[in-house]
Amino acid sequence: MNAERLNRRDFLKAGAVISSFMIVPRHVLGRGYKAPSDMIALGFIGCGRQSGGLRNRFLDTQETRIVAASDVYAVKQEAFVNAANKWYSEKLGQGTYKAAVGMKDFRELLSSKDIDAVVIAAPDHWHAAMAVRAAEAGKDIYCEKPLSLTVKEGRAMVNAARNHNRVFQTGSMQRSAPEFTKAVQLVRSGAIGTVKKVYVNVGGPPKVWDLQGETKPEGLDWDLWMGPNTIERPYNNELAPAMDAKFWPKWRDYVEFGGGGMTDWGAHMFDIAQWGLNMDASGPTELVYSEPGKGLVYKYANGVEVIHRPMEGKQHCHFVGTDGEVFVARGELKTTPEPLKDKTVNAGDAGVYVSTNHYKDFLNAIRTRKPPICDVETGHRTASVCNIGNIAYGLERSLKWDPVKEQFEGDKKANELLGRSMRKEWKV
Repeated sequence: MNAERLNRRDFLKAGAVISSFMIVPRHVLGRGYKAPSDMIALGFIGCGRQSGGLRNRFLDTQETRIVAASDVYAVKQEAFVNAANKWYSEKLGQGTYKAAVGMKDFRELLSSKDIDAVVIAAPDHWHAAMAVRAAEAGKDIYCEKPLSLTVKEGRAMVNAARNHNRVFQTGSMQRSAPEFTKAVQLVRSGAIGTVKKVYVNVGGPPKVWDLQGETKPEGLDWDLWMGPNTIERPYNNELAPAMDAKFWPKWRDYVEFGGGGMTDWGAHMFDIAQWGLNMDASGPTELVYSEPGKGLVYKYANGVEVIHRPMEGKQHCHFVGTDGEVFVARGELKTTPEPLKDKTVNAGDAGVYVSTNHYKDFLNAIRTRKPPICDVETGHRTASVCNIGNIAYGLERSLKWDPVKEQFEGDKKANELLGRSMRKEWKV
């Protein structure tokens, strides 16, 4: 199989392999494994470091078949495909087994009628272009957080999903973790009284470009990696690291490709703040900027203030109410008074959707055609909170925000930053 491109003949051959996998008897796959006819065929778009964990989580559900994978970096695509096929070989006990195939251009993957849904794990500057085209191709979508690079791109993703009746799960998996679910149940049930403030501790905005050009490795299509961007930058290993790199790619640190710590961890912790405040379909009405390094205050119409503290240290979300407090971080839940954390809250009474597995929740939504726990609108609204915060930081001034119109009030310069120019081929 050519690691960079899947031609029609290869795809037809792959289809025969996939079909053989589909008719394997249930008992061969092991106890508890779904019959092949019950399984959902997935295509992965983006085969970098994040994709490995996602691949394993979806395989662990034993409800999916990974049919294809696409990446502009041949060695990463090949490694992903090999890992998926190794899993199938070990599961089936039949030696070498090829159920997944690779290709460079994700549009070839989208053209396959054998694929039910896609998992998008590409850099943030690609999310909208890929998700919109996936919706148009009739695929259900799991897209990594932060959902979008700009507010306008996020809205385009929502519109595409709705127009084509697609199930869309945002990869904000903290919504399926018990400590965050319990925190939101306590807040939404009124256990801490009326919420007055929410402190969100995550990193700050992205920085300007400061990397030097380096020799591009063989097998990497750098122009396709740049994709929708009209502002071109030279290859640097920090943006697309080699397979043996010990660090996460740093493209999100730069304004051309991401939103810094504000969108990286902000897409998790602002998401919990939005969830706790029951603002999944809305957002703040004002952003108050004071001075560099001092943070940002989001004001909501109901009087609640969400305070961003761009500090080093453990990322968390801290709700403060008239009768108590809830502090939540990964693997940690603390309350004031302390016994509050052990209070039993009826999920229905709190109006909180409960998911115990973010990936199974997506697959179940595909089958039922009901919205998953972090629907595209929800992911878009959280990303918008992060993105408009970055705009306030960049302009170094306070802003009025209309969450219905999704525009700043009386600020032309700020509104110009709600979108970006994109190459004609990739516009949404």
